[in-house]
Amino acid sequence: MRIGIVGTGGMAEALGGRWARAGHDVLVGGRDEGRAAALADRIGARAGDPRRAARHGVDAVLLAVPYGAATGVVSALAGVLDGRTLIDCTNPVAPGFLLETAGGPSAAERVAAAAPGARVVKAFNLCHRSVWHLDPPVFGGRPLAVPLCGDDAQALETVRSLVRDLGCKPFDGGGLERAGLLEATAAFLIGLWVGEGVDAQAIAPPMEHSGSHA
Repeated sequence: MRIGIVGTGGMAEALGGRWARAGHDVLVGGRDEGRAAALADRIGARAGDPRRAARHGVDAVLLAVPYGAATGVVSALAGVLDGRTLIDCTNPVAPGFLLETAGGPSAAERVAAAAPGARVVKAFNLCHRSVWHLDPPVFGGRPLAVPLCGDDAQALETVRSLVRDLGCKPFDGGGLERAGLLEATAAFLIGLWVGEGVDAQAIAPPMEHSGSHA
């Protein structure tokens, strides 16, 4: 696939590096093109500015910028993103591990509104960048599961394929209207992990005790 990555931070490096090693044609775009070039050199990709990354991402574009910059960046690229699968991995987490978007549309819905022609999928927002460097992310013999929220069937299938390339298991989290639940989950988990030092994985029982088979 031809994948464009908008951003040059930790998520761009982790996911972009894994996809490049899986054989995808990855181009990293950042406002600081020197930083983008250095990152591209580290992960085996090409480099440019955000607009070039969006143009390159014929199959998928990863939005990997801080949430505070996300809608502005996407709005500036809206025309280029028409028809593109746009993967939103941002987390609108405010101080106190609260949602910056509380009481309003989710981050993913705001991203979609900023680029109405893009096919937005929320994914990869529940794990720290270090997890995506693992090859593969398998814990206790079980591959990491990655929930996806989106409305476009083709875009979702594209992202499922990219999830599998990481050695992970994709699963359906519902339409984009449910992306806010994923973002709230991230804020809650980060608060437990970082704020309280709690093993947050222990809060959920195994499937056989979930009540789903009652």
